[in-house]
Amino acid sequence: MPQTDKQVCIPPELPDLLKQFTKAAIRTQPPDLIQWASEYFSAMARGELPPVRERTDRVPLTNYAELTPELLKVLHQRVGGRLIVHVDELAQMWKVLNLPTDLFDSVMNVGRFTEEIEWLKFLALACSSLGVTIAKTLKIICEVLANENDTGPARIPFSTFQFLYTYIAEVDGEISASHVSRMLNYIEQEIIGPDGLIKVTDFTQNPRVRLE
Repeated sequence: MPQTDKQVCIPPELPDLLKQFTKAAIRTQPPDLIQWASEYFSAMARGELPPVRERTDRVPLTNYAELTPELLKVLHQRVGGRLIVHVDELAQMWKVLNLPTDLFDSVMNVGRFTEEIEWLKFLALACSSLGVTIAKTLKIICEVLANENDTGPARIPFSTFQFLYTYIAEVDGEISASHVSRMLNYIEQEIIGPDGLIKVTDFTQNPRVRLE
């Protein structure tokens, strides 16, 4: 005779798990909830960040269709410090933020990226779509990469700046390698302090630093 009074055990983590899922779904507003739910729990099972739209006071959800430095910072946080990102994963992050697919394709084409994407290069080209000049582009990159806990002008390691400036100049094609080398040598010898960091003001307000 079957037992009908057997107590059902509810896993203790289930209520909080469902609560977080519900909040994430409300925040993200996915067009296909079932598909998104599958991607959400699959990511969690793999120990990865689920495809959840970040909440930020500076970027209203209604503006998520337009690329902004704030959204690039959200994207950078999702990459989580990795140097290489797979194209499918990055495309999914881009999609979750509801960013234009044609812009993603354009960055992919300009950077000639394939399956494994160098994140800093992709970020540099994405920032270049917002910056009119190389200096402006590097300013945006610094603001995206900077530690939010720092006060004052955004700053990043000079080695990172060196890599990004060299790459952007190469893609631009109109700045000689000798000019890039002179600027980097001057910045390293005359501006960079013992902390090895470069501030936005070091290359935007110094008349001797001409990046273009």
